[in-house]
Amino acid sequence: MRAVIYRAFRERPRLELVPDPAPAVDGVVVRVGASGVCRSDWHGWMGHDPDVRLPHVPGHELAGEVVAAGPAVRRFRPGDRITVPFVCGCGACPECRAGHPQVCDDQFQPGFTAWGSFAELVAIARADLNLVPLPPDLDYPTAASLGCRFATSFRALVEQARLSAGEWLAVHGCGGVGLSAVMIGRALGASVAAVDVDDEKLRRAGELGETALLHARRTVDVAAALRERTEGGAHVSVDALGHPATCFASVACLRKRGRHVQVGLLLAEERHPPLPMDLVVARELRVLGSHGMAAHAYPRLLRMVARGQLEPGRLVGRRIALADAAEALEAMGAFAGTGITVIDRF
Repeated sequence: MRAVIYRAFRERPRLELVPDPAPAVDGVVVRVGASGVCRSDWHGWMGHDPDVRLPHVPGHELAGEVVAAGPAVRRFRPGDRITVPFVCGCGACPECRAGHPQVCDDQFQPGFTAWGSFAELVAIARADLNLVPLPPDLDYPTAASLGCRFATSFRALVEQARLSAGEWLAVHGCGGVGLSAVMIGRALGASVAAVDVDDEKLRRAGELGETALLHARRTVDVAAALRERTEGGAHVSVDALGHPATCFASVACLRKRGRHVQVGLLLAEERHPPLPMDLVVARELRVLGSHGMAAHAYPRLLRMVARGQLEPGRLVGRRIALADAAEALEAMGAFAGTGITVIDRF
């Protein structure tokens, strides 16, 4: 098969012919129909993720068709259209048994712990637990856009923050994660304020519904401006970028008993950012993390998509060929582009 592979961190990946994968006893092989290009893939390529072993094929936001299945697979067979969470569970550890495979003690992550979907084929372990059947009318690029950024934002707001209609949501960073959060917040009936440093990304956030827009570089104190705009502070705030400044502002903009959710990755030298813990105590704030979404939680998201309450396809920006994936991956470090870039030609 053809795959985009790198053999050293920060060295430009190359499109090469590599051996086809075979399914594990409990796994499947998927012919990739579409794969998102995510900043998490960039972090792996930079060497920020200790799970990545060289040589490596990135890619963790995928949708496609099962082409082979191991003998222990019961729920899926060749021809099935599927997607998969970027964190897959083992099914046996305490977290999986409690229904939380997104924080599995022995998690499988295509594109991180194993070769991923910047390829014509990808192997997925523990298929019965981890695969998500796709509705027949959901195309592969849209399904791939759900994989990491959209699904993570969905769980962050719905399950972790418990965002309710009538509340204020602040979104820091309007890349794929942030635009997903804006769309989901509006669908849940919240008022949304979006923050970014890029006019085009703010424009896209505004297109997704009535949204208060704030340009961070033209604002002296982002947290103070948000507290004023939201009449006392956001009920829920999400750092969708992953930077010390956005993390701090996300916590500081909350009203009393507000909820901060960290979705954007803070890695390497930024992994221990300063936080306003005086405000956390004085305002009784809640600081939450969100790490993907389990396969069993996808039906609610897919129902909202089917009803037209969510339109993740609107967030797909560039559609590129596999041959262009290396260039797109490198560009993620500069926060280039708007929306979600998807590989849909292999």
